[in-house]
Amino acid sequence: MTTEITIPAGGASLAGALSLPERSHSLVLFVHGSGSSRHSLRNQFVARTLNNAGLATLLFDLLTANEERIDSYTAEFRFNIELLAERLSYATKWTSEQANTRDLCIGYFGSSTGAAAALVSAAEFPDVAAVVSRGGRPDLAGDALPKVQAPTLLIVGGRDEVVITLNQQAQREIRAEVKLEIVPGATHLFEEPGALDRVAKLATDWFLRHSAVPERKRPA
Repeated sequence: MTTEITIPAGGASLAGALSLPERSHSLVLFVHGSGSSRHSLRNQFVARTLNNAGLATLLFDLLTANEERIDSYTAEFRFNIELLAERLSYATKWTSEQANTRDLCIGYFGSSTGAAAALVSAAEFPDVAAVVSRGGRPDLAGDALPKVQAPTLLIVGGRDEVVITLNQQAQREIRAEVKLEIVPGATHLFEEPGALDRVAKLATDWFLRHSAVPERKRPA
């Protein structure tokens, strides 16, 4: 069942959609990329795949409606990794305070610039169980990369050559378990037939492998 929720984030309120399959032991927070939102069809597709595997998901907006309007003209927020990571941190803390999510193991699924925010936040919360990046810009996480303790999966399209190079560079900076998966023939948005299915399968396997930890300590 999917529930519409609102996450308080300092002076902002962030809209979200929480899906909790029965007997879920893990919750994956989705961190969307540039110019996107919780309505991202690609992230919704991956979320449904995770739900079918018994994983809970939270898709939420990193920006308020007014910020999104401003960003659509100026693009001033979409590359503000510090702000995006801060919003993810608020969402992570919110899940630790809710009766139906506080005992769940946490994972992050980041896309594009959202992947950088996910890694920055994972460096802040060492108990995050796993991170998956889809077509991400982990290089934008900067000094946070060596501090990440969560096992990290970097998924990049085989035809997304610039982003492959950026992910390879980030892979060398991450000291935790890290794996780079290249989806043959896929471009940045994984629009090719079967490409997004492959992303969803890789992400599901990664989260199931790394988040099945009972009574894991949650972020304070």
